[in-house]
Amino acid sequence: MKVSTMRAIDKWVGIPVCFIISPFRWISDTLRSAKRRKPNLDCSLFIELSEMGSAIIVDPAMRKLQREGKGEIYFAIFKKNYKSLEILQTVPESHVFKMNADNFWTLLIDIFRFMAWCRKKKISTVIDLELFSRFTALLSFFSGARSRIGFTNFHDEGLYRGNLVNQPVRYNPHVHIAVNFVSLVNKALGLFDKPYSIVPVFPNELQLAKAIVSDEARANVKNKIRQLYPQWNNETIVLLNANASDMLPQRRWPQENFAEVGKQLLNQYQNIIIIATGAPAEKEYVQQVVNSINNKRCFNSSGFFSFDELVPLYSVSACMLTNDSGPAHFASVTSLKVFVLFGPETPHLYLPLGGNAEPFYLGLPCSPCVSAANHRKTTCLPRPCITGIPPSMVLERMYSFLSQREAAKNVTIV
Repeated sequence: MKVSTMRAIDKWVGIPVCFIISPFRWISDTLRSAKRRKPNLDCSLFIELSEMGSAIIVDPAMRKLQREGKGEIYFAIFKKNYKSLEILQTVPESHVFKMNADNFWTLLIDIFRFMAWCRKKKISTVIDLELFSRFTALLSFFSGARSRIGFTNFHDEGLYRGNLVNQPVRYNPHVHIAVNFVSLVNKALGLFDKPYSIVPVFPNELQLAKAIVSDEARANVKNKIRQLYPQWNNETIVLLNANASDMLPQRRWPQENFAEVGKQLLNQYQNIIIIATGAPAEKEYVQQVVNSINNKRCFNSSGFFSFDELVPLYSVSACMLTNDSGPAHFASVTSLKVFVLFGPETPHLYLPLGGNAEPFYLGLPCSPCVSAANHRKTTCLPRPCITGIPPSMVLERMYSFLSQREAAKNVTIV
């Protein structure tokens, strides 16, 4: 199902349904004394359907709930996004509900499957990670969980999704989304009782676990690189991720800019190769960048590496230049240096965790133009926030990083 279709359904169907269901929520919660009881964390369900990167960002919050809540954690996500949740293996696959959103009818069927699954798993608390989605608010209610924790607009105007969340937390648009996620968990742990998250979130609570990559997985990836480029002799690998998801295509830095960076890097360094990455559906788009670079040391790997091979690929590479998209967050579970291009979004809220990500961001007066308030939708076509980032700015930082890395490799220890 197209993103625009899902947004339209969420608005035009979700709002009236949330309004109709809200009185029944009040009756149900009153009979169960739901608001007066501390959440039962024996079986807690996180819902984050549409954002693959958020499945990584929420990991520190999930681990905190595991550690301090002492219960089982579960997760609901769109089937096509499940692989992102598998990277850190915090939630076992048997505890994940994969929802099929290929079309309206498969989604409708899976709503009923979801209701049955929640009751089979005895879900006691739901933590809705989505930013004011009516659909996930309804899923939270239909789960049958007594405690339902999620973001609320509180005194802010708009963003109506009924009163289906009975343990609300005011969403703060001025702090990183990871802080907001931990605040939801703090609410579940009973650390504050009002919608305002008054409990500090310290940096150590946002530490991201690192993926475990076996020597076998690295060797397999290296063999596949040689299939693409038989002349490879362990030269430094630079990754280019030129595409971004259809959820927000305005995040894409122009193809010609990626091509210019690739050309200059290959001219400057004779001991590097460039691998252009992407999903199978992005192969043609990525190939246009590779054709513009027009160098045998740059090649298109779109669809060649499986999702499971991405983390091993990141672990054997030096750095990656990417749009603000899922791969930036997938790479954050490794030591890979990631340069992230931000435009309609802001690194203040969505910079990948892990400490290895560096943003390029102009911070125009109109930026960021997407937020929870507009369900991350923009119609800006010129996109000066992203198209205005010059290749020279990017090259300066990448030159510095690669040169320092090369110098460190050549240091002789006496």
